[in-house]
Amino acid sequence: MPKIVFPRIVLIYPRIKLGSAACEQSLIELNNMLQSRRVQWFQWCRFLACALLGMALTTGLAWGQGPHSTFFKGAYSLAPAPAMASSAASLMEQGRQDYRNQRFTDAVVVWLQAADMLRSQNNALDQALALSYLTAAYQQLGEWDSAQRRIHESRALLPAEATSSHAQQVTAQVHNTLGSLQLAQGQAQAALETWQYAASLYTLSGDESRYLNNLINQVQAQQTLGYYHRVRDSLNTLEQHLPNQDMALQIRGYQKLGQTYRLIGDLETSEAHLQTALKLSQEQSADAGPILLGLGNTWQAQADLTKALEFYQQAIDQSTNSNIQIRARLNTLKILIQTDPVAARDIIVTLPQDIAMMAPGRRQIYAYINMSQSLLQLGTPPELETAARLLAQAVQQSIELQDRRAEAYALGYLAHVYEVSQQWAEAQALTEEALTIAQAINAADVSYQWQWQLGRLLKQQRQKKPALQAYRDAFTTLQSLRQDLVATHQDLQFSFRDSIEPVYRELVDLLLQRDDAIAVGHRLKTKFDQPTAAQSQPDQLQLQEAREVIESLQVAELDNFFRTACLEAQQVALEAVEQTNAAIIYPIILPDRLEIIVSLPDQPLQQYTSVVAQTELEQTLSEWRRNLEKPFTAPEGMRLGQALYGWLIQPMQAALAAADVKTLTFVLDGALRNTPMAALHDGDRYVIEQYAVALSPGLQLLGPRSLQETNLTALLGGLTKARHGFSALVNVADELQTVYEMISGRLLLNEDFTTDSLTQQVTESDRPIVHLATHGQFSSEAEATFIVAWDGRIPVKELGALLKAGDLNRLDPIELLVLTACETATGDKRAALGLAGVALESGTRSTLASLWNLEDASVVAFIEQFYQALAQPNITKAEALQQAQLAFLRNRDYRHPTYWSAYVLLGNWL
Repeated sequence: MPKIVFPRIVLIYPRIKLGSAACEQSLIELNNMLQSRRVQWFQWCRFLACALLGMALTTGLAWGQGPHSTFFKGAYSLAPAPAMASSAASLMEQGRQDYRNQRFTDAVVVWLQAADMLRSQNNALDQALALSYLTAAYQQLGEWDSAQRRIHESRALLPAEATSSHAQQVTAQVHNTLGSLQLAQGQAQAALETWQYAASLYTLSGDESRYLNNLINQVQAQQTLGYYHRVRDSLNTLEQHLPNQDMALQIRGYQKLGQTYRLIGDLETSEAHLQTALKLSQEQSADAGPILLGLGNTWQAQADLTKALEFYQQAIDQSTNSNIQIRARLNTLKILIQTDPVAARDIIVTLPQDIAMMAPGRRQIYAYINMSQSLLQLGTPPELETAARLLAQAVQQSIELQDRRAEAYALGYLAHVYEVSQQWAEAQALTEEALTIAQAINAADVSYQWQWQLGRLLKQQRQKKPALQAYRDAFTTLQSLRQDLVATHQDLQFSFRDSIEPVYRELVDLLLQRDDAIAVGHRLKTKFDQPTAAQSQPDQLQLQEAREVIESLQVAELDNFFRTACLEAQQVALEAVEQTNAAIIYPIILPDRLEIIVSLPDQPLQQYTSVVAQTELEQTLSEWRRNLEKPFTAPEGMRLGQALYGWLIQPMQAALAAADVKTLTFVLDGALRNTPMAALHDGDRYVIEQYAVALSPGLQLLGPRSLQETNLTALLGGLTKARHGFSALVNVADELQTVYEMISGRLLLNEDFTTDSLTQQVTESDRPIVHLATHGQFSSEAEATFIVAWDGRIPVKELGALLKAGDLNRLDPIELLVLTACETATGDKRAALGLAGVALESGTRSTLASLWNLEDASVVAFIEQFYQALAQPNITKAEALQQAQLAFLRNRDYRHPTYWSAYVLLGNWL
């Protein structure tokens, strides 16, 4: 491919110097470096959607921009104080205009002037207001010390008691800004309390508009803290207040609600509120561009790209705001490059010039970066050269504006250009510069990306030890960001696999590489022949670290699933469970191999490697699952099961036998979660014929104990009639009656099986088993994971809260949750995330559920077998499940795996 010469860019040194002398010197050195360097372009570039720029790059939110902002900026939502001198008022308004245009350095300059003027006038109250504005601007620039100093000065100027309306408004505004600063620094509880105080002041002053704005801020803190019901309460309060407001506030309010519901994953409600806002705006002949853009974003989040494009086009055609039009075109370009590259080129021709006409500021810089990332996907020389010029312009603009956060982003993505052109040394130098800037402003959400990029570059240069350290740094940074990633990343649900998950997996890959050979084995003639397992002694510390990293990935996946970091750490490590004949098996899927870490009783960790590509493994798993769901055995299905057995079990077979293992506890990864380990076949026997099988969502359990220590009694609930679009379950009555007759309990059927009645029974009883026989679905999306009650769907978050409702009254949590007639969502490769989510969110020690639905009499027979086995003395739940599965295996009517392998046990297997 011909060389593409990077354009010589003269970087303009900033006129306003806010940084230290060392920072200024580094900018001079960077300027010289960029002027002297040329870049070769020749490789198709992997798309890196600006991972934590979020929707600030791609959406046109009317109120509040930027990846580190609260949903709606208070810093410029408060009108200038009426008593303020006209010159100071003019400066305050000019600063707000600069802030809205994301020229934060310019805003700082004029607000400093305003604060000085107000101090000279002894106007302490409005000086406090100006200083709170300065705090917001410094926060955006990453100048944390300055932000802390200014908010402290601002609060010191406030009256001891705010009695006038103006004093109440200013005091509320200062605390609104303080809450934003606290949340940005990870102090979510403090932020929530601060915002609640601000809300009380807005109420006193009668400022309904900003009170409603404040509720949205509270939602963000509540979401970060995992207060799901409080989120709903805040949103309900906002919805109740809106109909009584003037039309302009209603339009903005419903638009905000639509955005907020999208961020918490409730896309259906998001679309409904945005449609309400659209209808009202059309009645008032107001600019509907921001709302149309929001609708496009919501449909894109639902993966309906056709509808998303329709709304983006309407935003382009109907909006009078050029910024909204450009953001809609950027989003359109992103979709068209995936779906219609030819049509995308029409946008590519004119969009750079239009971006250049935007008001200089962070919004313009992010637009340059956004478009460059879209262009890099095309991979052709003209688009690559255009992308290079856009990134260079972004670097230049960020330095000119002294926007260090934007500079860190732009430099890092420019370094990525060098990376894809395989100019490792140059890429490393730029990446290190971007990382230095990000760390200097404590921008951890930026830092992890460039730590990860540095690790990749060092690995390419075969510098394994420093590469490992860079990956460890990225991992540590991500761990510190756990709540912030969930709460502030506006598009995390769809970028997680591209921008976060690879950090974990690539670190594990490095940790598990052995110097003698990565591939421990070789291929024979057919793809189902198995590798041999000659291997070196693994490093125990690195095995433990690899297991902890992949465990952290699973926690992050569940946080992403719930869009909240509310999952509590469990209490007991699996290895500490007092059962000496259980093996803990941790398969880890890597692009070129399957790594398996095994913990056997009283032995060091062992590592086994099967050489199978991720694509082949996932395809085999998918085909095998389809075969298992058929009520007949095909030769291909048996061969697939044997292949999987060879990759997963055969390498450790001798070690399992030597340790006299009776129970296999799998902590499954990725696509493995969707498939039943009990049905793996060695050519002669199923795994279930040799071992009891259990699954664990992670390496720790909630206070495991045997069900034998409790009084077997159950709360039973279910539906037999068709409800809410789901068919009748004709065998549920027999199933529940069978269990009811076997163990004492309370039965809720059909009309009696409602959300309220279930909550009441859970709260008022100590029954250790909850058995629900009703339609349900497990999905990789929380809003699509639910069970069906008589009065409607119960989403996973509400189900979890419902089952925990009795925690204050119960001595112990629910021991066993049984879900029959539920199934994993068809075509969803990560659907079992929903099953793990139900297991963890419910707080139960164990969950028995089915991977697919069997609407026939076999369910009744299987459940009867399971409870019969469970009633035996000295039997574990895993062994009870094994006995029921073996009974079916011996029954000529039910011996096919479709009837018995769908049932899986998660959590405590005792």
